[in-house]
Amino acid sequence: MNNRMKYNKVFTTLFNINDSQLNEDFTFNNVENWDSIVHLSLITELEYTFNIMFETEDILSFGSYENGMRILEKYEISFNDV
Repeated sequence: MNNRMKYNKVFTTLFNINDSQLNEDFTFNNVENWDSIVHLSLITELEYTFNIMFETEDILSFGSYENGMRILEKYEISFNDV
């Protein structure tokens, strides 16, 4: 399973959605059930999945599907393996 698939699986599992819904519009402001508890679950699951530890600044700015990939790239997680 490549990194994009792992990343998508975290989102689809937590938000109970299909991959097709993951795009630039999938943001904290646009997703009704993306609240603080789901946000922390998302961060925790991504840390576990990619064996990393987010900095506080990254946790606070992780507000969208697209931005999340940019943040993960700071931790040397590549999404070019699609």
